[in-house]
Amino acid sequence: MKKFLIVGLGNIGPDYVGTRHNAGFMTVDILAERAGAAWKSCRYGDISIAKVKNCELMLLKPSTFMNLSGVAIRYWMNHEKLPLENLLVVVDDLALPSGTIRLKQRGSDGGHNGLKNIASELGNTNYARLRIGVGNEFIRGHQIDYVLGTFTPEEKKELPAILDKAADCVSAYCLSGPAFAMNHFN
Repeated sequence: MKKFLIVGLGNIGPDYVGTRHNAGFMTVDILAERAGAAWKSCRYGDISIAKVKNCELMLLKPSTFMNLSGVAIRYWMNHEKLPLENLLVVVDDLALPSGTIRLKQRGSDGGHNGLKNIASELGNTNYARLRIGVGNEFIRGHQIDYVLGTFTPEEKKELPAILDKAADCVSAYCLSGPAFAMNHFN
């Protein structure tokens, strides 16, 4: 059975539930729910194991806060002895319009502090990431307030379909490979 580490980025704690910055957490929550898998508190985060056909998805919600996510990822990659190609990070992205998803096999951090830390901890940017667009409808200088803010009522209506699509993309990535997933979901 092929094993993957699927990391949803977000910030822990009740103050951050439902915020744009927690789109990664929300996506892995859907994957766990679909598989009927429970969450367990472990070192550096909450873990859930989801079986999807011939793949085991080790879902991780780091407890290190967004800007130190790489510490948790490096620990679990080493602990599970997983190659870099079996890592997929799910993250919010200001550069994409709200509701858009983009899967990439590698790339820059795009100014995202969580991705910066992951690159620093792993020593490279050659890992897959699924970016969930949250738009950039904020006044200059208020980026932090925007990503740590909750979705608008209109966005909340569309959010379940967007997160379902993101979860479907993760499953396709694991089952059929990155080329198939990118062709069908980007």
